[in-house]
Amino acid sequence: MRVLVRRCWGPRPVGGGVGRGPSPQWRALAGLRGEDGRGPRVREKPPWRVLFFGTDQFSREALRALHAARENKEEELIEKLEVVTVPSPSPKGLPVKQYAVQAQLPVYEWPDVGSGEYDVGVVASFGRLLSEALILRFPYCLPRWRGPAPIIHTVLHGDTITGVTIMQIRPKRFDVGPVLKQETIPVPPRSTAKELEVVLSRLGASMLISVLKNLPESLNNGRQQPTEGVTYAPKISARTSCIKWEEQTSEEIFRLHRAIGNIIPLQTLWMDNTIKLLDLVEVNSSVLTDPKFTGQAVIPGSIIYHKQSQKLLVCCKDGWIGVRSVMLKKTLTATDFYNGYLHPWHQKNSQAHPSQCRFQTLRLPTKKRGEKIVAMQQGTK
Repeated sequence: MRVLVRRCWGPRPVGGGVGRGPSPQWRALAGLRGEDGRGPRVREKPPWRVLFFGTDQFSREALRALHAARENKEEELIEKLEVVTVPSPSPKGLPVKQYAVQAQLPVYEWPDVGSGEYDVGVVASFGRLLSEALILRFPYCLPRWRGPAPIIHTVLHGDTITGVTIMQIRPKRFDVGPVLKQETIPVPPRSTAKELEVVLSRLGASMLISVLKNLPESLNNGRQQPTEGVTYAPKISARTSCIKWEEQTSEEIFRLHRAIGNIIPLQTLWMDNTIKLLDLVEVNSSVLTDPKFTGQAVIPGSIIYHKQSQKLLVCCKDGWIGVRSVMLKKTLTATDFYNGYLHPWHQKNSQAHPSQCRFQTLRLPTKKRGEKIVAMQQGTK
């Protein structure tokens, strides 16, 4: 997890409007210069004037912590708090905007970044891929995973340790700034990316407030990130959700489901139709003693309906997974799918070998330029 903190220099752009003076992207990084071109004296201690960049549930937790600190007049940590988010098709906007409006905080929609004086800019899951390859929706994990979707890849690869890193932003190379604070936690067994996001967002919000309380000291004591053990966490697209029955083990398929199932269900091919697997469960070892599984050879993708447990059992590279519900035109339970599709197929093809009744790997076309990415960060759609 990464929450990024950067000191911003100066009050407002020349002319006071977006599109005049420095570009919106640069002002978000390097600060807003005053009309005389010099900017005010930067504060060396609280209370800070904060400009917050965020969009989703994860960043809302950080904004909530900042707002609570601003409301705590005795501590005098934050004097001003303003919010920048991105346009949303929903009238209510994204979670950060919803919270900001409810808390009566000033809200700007990107690329407008306001025109006030700020000491600190906080970027947390902002969701914009800028020029100069700069990603403002920052991932939230330790530096082992750099890139747009670290929480997803933490679950997908079965990592047992994760955590939060708060670092200083550096223009053009945001992922490699000095580490200001870092904490690790164990990944709860069988947790989904969504569940892990909740845990990390709360930890990150608490750490952010801790850094702001000692910001000058934190900046002075920042340490360079290690270069060893870094792995890139690429964006998630629809192709990621396509199960490869011949290549993936049951554990790999379950991890894939826990990593992206809340963003896009896992997909496969059934009789030339795309089908989504909605509810995956492990198969009890006692079920596998059934003669259906031990009395004949099966190939990956083969489907058997287990009446006692009311599940579809699907063969993969090293075993079986259970499926309780699917979507094929509409949501169907495993029993509905059996009655409406599997049983009629067996009746129509009574002489066919059972291995012919199976799911096949869905091959989606290569991503075209401009195609929408399903998720850059856990929790987005």
